[in-house]
Amino acid sequence: MQAAIDKLYGYFIQYGLNILAAILIFVIGKWVAHISSRLVERLMLKSHVERTLVSFAKNIIYFGVLTFVVIAALNKAGVETNSFALVIVAVGLAIGLALQGSLANFAAGVMMIMFQPFQVGDTIEAGGACGKVASIQIFNTIMTSADNKKIIVPNAKITADKIVVYPK
Repeated sequence: MQAAIDKLYGYFIQYGLNILAAILIFVIGKWVAHISSRLVERLMLKSHVERTLVSFAKNIIYFGVLTFVVIAALNKAGVETNSFALVIVAVGLAIGLALQGSLANFAAGVMMIMFQPFQVGDTIEAGGACGKVASIQIFNTIMTSADNKKIIVPNAKITADKIVVYPK
């Protein structure tokens, strides 16, 4: 009986400290992820970057750091993370291929927000549509036609063709 208790105590010392360290890594890492994402948000807002892009960048930073923290905590707890990291890469590749069109629209949206070839309120002709720009979103641009119809045009379609901005 004493041998079993000693063995159990040995396991607790060996694995308990690693699990405690893993929990500590996770808690501190989550705090660092929150602080770093808030810092990026503040810096981007101070630089007058579009609010939509700021929100997206903040979320990417937070979940990127959090993914790294979870892998580090699992590794400290004794879980083999090589195959886990490989699965994350494979899932990322599959998602990237599945969302290829959406990623093209996203990239075009970021470029439009950064370079601002037109602004909200401008009347434009782009992507096979003509109307007054109601909003520029991360994946598409919403316009209102002359006969008051709502037109939603994917950003990749807008940047792939010429953009005509009519004077006010």
